[in-house]
Amino acid sequence: MDEISIEDDVKQAVYESPWRNCYWFARMLMNTDQYGAVGKKNDFLLNLVNKIEVILGQPALNENEKYIICRKCLIDGIKDSARHGTKTAFAAEELSIALDSEISSLKDIIVFIITARYIVVPTNEALRRVPSDDLQFCHDTAKSILDSLGKSGISQLFSVWDSLGVRGCLDVERNELVYEFTKLTNNLKAISVSRSEIEDSTILTAFVQEYERRAGQKRKSRAGNSLEDVATFIFNYYNFTSHKKPDHFQTDIEVDKWFKCTDGWSIGLSCKRTLRERWKQVSSADGNALSRYKIKAIWHLTTYDRDLSDDKLTMLGQQRQIFYLSDSSEKYKYASNHVGMKDYVRPLSNLIDDIAREQGKKI
Repeated sequence: MDEISIEDDVKQAVYESPWRNCYWFARMLMNTDQYGAVGKKNDFLLNLVNKIEVILGQPALNENEKYIICRKCLIDGIKDSARHGTKTAFAAEELSIALDSEISSLKDIIVFIITARYIVVPTNEALRRVPSDDLQFCHDTAKSILDSLGKSGISQLFSVWDSLGVRGCLDVERNELVYEFTKLTNNLKAISVSRSEIEDSTILTAFVQEYERRAGQKRKSRAGNSLEDVATFIFNYYNFTSHKKPDHFQTDIEVDKWFKCTDGWSIGLSCKRTLRERWKQVSSADGNALSRYKIKAIWHLTTYDRDLSDDKLTMLGQQRQIFYLSDSSEKYKYASNHVGMKDYVRPLSNLIDDIAREQGKKI
């Protein structure tokens, strides 16, 4: 088959073949805003498909009779999927109208069945197995790092934390996609309905495209693996105590963790990847404001220090704000040997001992 012929066949499958609707039926069933996401209800969808399949299996009915009955069963079933008079019922009504305009043959009914049974329901199940929160991956690996390397592993922990949860969840996504894709491939081989190779490709790619679309939405909704989380993990791991921010302390500074020192004063940890433009806001917490609320210092934990200019370090450092940087960071090496900045930077490898000393604990 030459390239032009393949291109024509693909266009025919995507724009004209009944199998193009494997993608569009899946989108319609999962459309929340317009159609109420009826496809999220696995039990309902499978029950509806089972009823239609029973009708298709009746030898006493001819093809046209099967089409008429199945179409009515499908449309009525969608309409009855929600309690009448509710907002969801109006959405279901819209879906039934949309499906009604797309279903004009018995093959369209079969396409709907395959979409529901082999694309929508498996995608629902696969995505339920993908974590909604990536922190567990971070915690498991972080514990292994500290268990193996001890306090000296803090710098390594900070440097890899950003990628731990993301990589872990993506691996699960990939595993589920490959597993369900393989199942779908095998199921298509077992279905006797006539299809071309390219039409099979439209079904398989409809599954992959819809899976990836919904997986992408889930990625955005995950809590994420912020440095605030790594600070909490460290405090729990070493049994450090923390407390809420000092009463009435109203400054623009973002502090993620507070802890008491043995002298009764507090230190705040600001855990961010980078200060960016926030440093001008952070600077509003001057030394007088900190003293007023018995705040000894603010410690900044950052993983991206390339934009940490000399001006930022010196301006904030003079206001009792200390920066913990990676031991191997060029910025740390430079600032720690500079007469005007060495008092404002510390290596991450010292963080645990510094917190323990302030809390009067031995690690």
